[in-house]
Order: sequence, then C-alpha cells, then structure tokens
Amino acid sequence: MINRFYCLPYTLLFMLAILSSAHAQAKDSVRELKRLNAKIDRVRVMVDSLELDNQILLPELMAAFKQAVKSKAQQDSITLVVLKRINTLSNKINNLENQSRYMDSTALEIFNKLVLVENKIVTLTNSYNEMAKLKSGEPLSMEPKFNAAQYKNTYMESLGAFQNQNFAKAISGFEELVSSDATNDLADNSQYWLAECFYSQKDFKRAIIEFEKVFTYAGTDKDDDAQLKIGLSYQSIGNVDKAREEFQRLIDYFPGSEYYPKAKESLKQLSIN
Repeated sequence: MINRFYCLPYTLLFMLAILSSAHAQAKDSVRELKRLNAKIDRVRVMVDSLELDNQILLPELMAAFKQAVKSKAQQDSITLVVLKRINTLSNKINNLENQSRYMDSTALEIFNKLVLVENKIVTLTNSYNEMAKLKSGEPLSMEPKFNAAQYKNTYMESLGAFQNQNFAKAISGFEELVSSDATNDLADNSQYWLAECFYSQKDFKRAIIEFEKVFTYAGTDKDDDAQLKIGLSYQSIGNVDKAREEFQRLIDYFPGSEYYPKAKESLKQLSIN
C-alpha cells in the first residue's frame, strides 16, 4: 500500500506531462489549421477573381477572335481578287507582246516588199532610159563607174570607215559600190559590210534586208555569215520564231560553216527560253 501511495504522485506528473504535450500539439494543430484555412480563403479569392476576369475577358476574346477570322477572310478575298487582276493584266501584256511581234514581223515583210518594188521601179526606170537612148540614137554607156583599182580603193576606204565606226561614210561608200558594179569580185563583200553597218547601229530590220541581198551574188563566200546575222537580227528584235527558223536554215544549208556551232547554241538557248 505504501508503495502505491508513494508512486501515485509520479503517475500524476507523467499524465500531466502527457496532457500538456497533447495540449501543445493541439494548439499547434489549430494554428496550422487556421493557417491552411487562410490559404484556402486566399486561393478562393484568387479563383473568384479569375472567374470574374474570365467572364469579362472571354466574350471580348471571342469577339476579337471572330473579328480576326473575318479580317483574315477579307484579306484572303482581297488577295484573291488582286491575284486575279494581276493574272488578267499579265495575260493582256502577253497578248499585246504577241500582237506587237506579229505587227513587227508584218511591218518588216511589208518593208521588204516595198524595197523589192522600189528596186523593180529603179530597174524599169533604167530600162526605160536605155530604150529612150536607143530610140534617140544615143550610144549606151556600158562603162562601170569604177575601174578595178578604184573599186578596191573605195572598198578599203569604206571598210576602214566601218572599223572606225564612221558608219555614215561607210554606208555611203558601200552603197556606191554595190550600185555601180554588181559583177566586181568585191561586190558581195560590199553588200555584206553595208548590212553590217546597219547591224552595228542596231537598225536590225534594215540589216535583215541588206543581209538577204548577199544571197543574190552567185558564188559569194559571205552567205553563211549573212545567214547567222539574219538569225541574230531577228533575235534582237524579239521575233523568236523567225530567229529559230533562220538559225535552223544555217544548220541545214551550211553544215560545214564555222558558224554552225554558234547557230546550234543559239537555237538551243531559244528552245530553253
């Protein structure tokens, strides 16, 4: 009995210690619970604020999105219209270019015919004058304007003028030579260099006419030169079809020409373009 009474105070102290510890833990738990509740309240406030912002901003965002979609559709529609107009204008430009080329080709053909008619008129006029002289009993002068030495000197002077780019003097000299004696050994060369004068001045239409006259001289060695330059002249004025035709003619009729590779290359380039 004495031992039990003796141990009782210690037992009570131990229980008080346990109760005190439990009470302290309870206080800590309460404080932690309050702190957690405060956090939950703050989160709820933030959620409520976000929901409010969402309710306000969502309709605005949807309206802005719809407007953006509408603007994009309008832009696409405008872009499509612009592209269609550009395509239409491009087609019109191509048609105009084709018409221009056709008109250039037609004008050149007419010009060629006019030159031929003019030459025929000159021939007929000369024939008429000769007939008039025969009827009147006047002797006909068959002497050429230049003798061989004079012809050669004039030829060299005209060629020198061409090399010095004095085209006016060169044209005058060569024209005088080809009109004075078509049988001279230098007549075909004179005709060729006359054409070169116009080619060098970028008068390609007149150059074509003069180059074509080179073929009227029998036995000329300037025919392949002239054929190449005719093709290049048509190419320079943008008449691609005629250029192809002339380059092909050089390939077909002058297979041994030094200009054969040039014609092949030019024809290839035109086919690529």
